[in-house]
Amino acid sequence: MKRDFMDRVIDTIEWLAALFIGIVALDIFVAVVLRKFFNTSIPDSYDFGKLLLGTLIFWGIAATSYRGTHITVDLVWSSASVRGKRYIDVFATLVLLFVVTVHTFAIFDKVRGTYHDHVQTFDLNLPVWPLYALAWAGDAAAVMLIAIRTWQLIFRPERLAEPEHGREVE
Repeated sequence: MKRDFMDRVIDTIEWLAALFIGIVALDIFVAVVLRKFFNTSIPDSYDFGKLLLGTLIFWGIAATSYRGTHITVDLVWSSASVRGKRYIDVFATLVLLFVVTVHTFAIFDKVRGTYHDHVQTFDLNLPVWPLYALAWAGDAAAVMLIAIRTWQLIFRPERLAEPEHGREVE
């Protein structure tokens, strides 16, 4: 099966989300080991952990939104006709696009605010806005991918017709 550009973009976004999960897990593991056995800690471990956790959540939203693999409630969808399923999918994706777009604007305001207020980490006094910007980039990627998914659901549903966890778009 030939992989197109969008598949490679999605794969990259999924790998970024996985990388952030690995970094957060490593940070927590090392911090616990250092505290338990050596009575010391990594400077700003808590700050970086919470900022990267938010970042991985936003990049994860980007990855799951395009593929449609996020948590769904299929009670009404499963009993609908093929045409009804498509309408439900389009409506749900439009609502998701609206919510994530509003959230992306709010996060951008937070990035701008932390930059202008010179918010810094507690121990090393490093600026936090770059990590906020990284999280915002994940949210912005989600908006882009949800918009593409919406377009495909409306105009090219055959592109999304491959089964995903028992769901098919026809």
